Amino acid sequence: MESRTPTLAPAEAWQPLPARDWTPEAARHLLRRTGFSARPELVAQAAAAALPEVVAHLFTPSPPLPEPFALRKLAEEFRAFEAEGRPDSEAERRRRRREFQDKARAAFEDFGIAWLQRAADPKYSAYEKFVLFLQDIFVVAFQKVKNPVLLHAHQQLLREHGTAAYPELCKRVSRSPAMVQYLDLQQSRVEHPNENFARELLELFTLGEGNYSEDDIKEAARAFTGYRQRGGEFAFVRRQHDTGRKTIFGRTGAFDGDGVIDLIFDQPAAGRFLPRELVRFYLTDRPLPDEHLEAFAAQWRRDDYDTGKLLRRFFTSRLFFDPAFRGAMIKSPIHYYLGLVQDLDLDVAPFPRLTLSALRQMGQTFFNPPNVRGWVGGRTWINSTTLAARRQLVEWLFTPLDESKLNGDEMVELVAARADGHARFNVEDATLDSLRAMEPEVAAQTVIDRGFGAAPPAELRAAMAEQFAEAFRGGAGNERARALLGALLLSPHYQLC
Repeated sequence: MESRTPTLAPAEAWQPLPARDWTPEAARHLLRRTGFSARPELVAQAAAAALPEVVAHLFTPSPPLPEPFALRKLAEEFRAFEAEGRPDSEAERRRRRREFQDKARAAFEDFGIAWLQRAADPKYSAYEKFVLFLQDIFVVAFQKVKNPVLLHAHQQLLREHGTAAYPELCKRVSRSPAMVQYLDLQQSRVEHPNENFARELLELFTLGEGNYSEDDIKEAARAFTGYRQRGGEFAFVRRQHDTGRKTIFGRTGAFDGDGVIDLIFDQPAAGRFLPRELVRFYLTDRPLPDEHLEAFAAQWRRDDYDTGKLLRRFFTSRLFFDPAFRGAMIKSPIHYYLGLVQDLDLDVAPFPRLTLSALRQMGQTFFNPPNVRGWVGGRTWINSTTLAARRQLVEWLFTPLDESKLNGDEMVELVAARADGHARFNVEDATLDSLRAMEPEVAAQTVIDRGFGAAPPAELRAAMAEQFAEAFRGGAGNERARALLGALLLSPHYQLC
């Protein structure tokens, strides 16, 4: 479904939404875009409060994500491994490397489950989705870094400092051990500066293509020489740093990495970059008209690139609530899965073989984007293969858990989840019984209110009511209701938010 051109002029677009327009429908739009679902009780709470207060609450930073046990153990081994140095024997080096990689893969899966469980909690959904947004800008990937300890720390850096001034966040990211590893700063020396980080800093983190020269990249790369990670901590190796004078954006000086970032945010394009990415991730995958984007960018520059203020202006603006953008974004696989979990009152199943595999089959692997550009999103989420994977996910959520097919580790996780009171991994008969107890029109409206990002046409609501009436007729069991509800969760309307 394609969104239309904004109906508001640039001068009006970024003005605060009038209080009279802050309605339950507007609250539902906000919650579905900032998070993964819009439960009716949360919509009512939000609509009863003032919009600025709701947005401030949604973007209050989450507490640190606790390290799963396997990740904690791996961190200890990693530090010990780094401290011991390289074994003399090549065979021993290979053995230790394989052993570490096996443990790293298991710890990475535990990390993925732990994050999904955190993000599925409505208290944290909006901010964790914002962390996901930042991960799609400051891309690092397990496939190359191969160490979930570094990825966990990188994510926490984004979580803790995500609403700070954006130049300060960029400086912190340049010192992220995961980023140092991912973009090859580890090998960047004064004699041979590696250009990967400098290129992505300019192109993908701050300015965008066409707003710098190849010479700017080469000179900026010299400023980041000597950046290293040691045992999961940032280290600056002074003897490997180029202290010479560099010319960047026409200015000459003995710039270091932080100095380069300060120069970047003197460029006009720096004001447009993050607002454009925010629009693409949260509002529409079609570019806004230049005049709308520039009006937004100008305000952010005046705010000294304060990201918290940017978020508050964006999510309280008239443009964000423009009818042109409602119910018009395709859900990412993570959004689709966590939306199902929340809409159906389920828990995230602590089985990587099932949960993380489902995300991979739908086209979005946890902390493993395809390249430095991150996930493209939009229409690329949907093709015959990924739609089939979404269908398989829904079928799995509506099928009782078969414990006989779980392995030993999964049984341990199941027992622990039950002990914590979080073991609703599949739709139970009680959910279907509650729908069957309603009048068909009420059941249809309940599903719409709980699961649809925008109200469907009246004829679709009527058809849903007829289908519920048919499914409930003559004391039918839950199988027909289960099939109908599953079909609705695979409908085009549910794929959009």
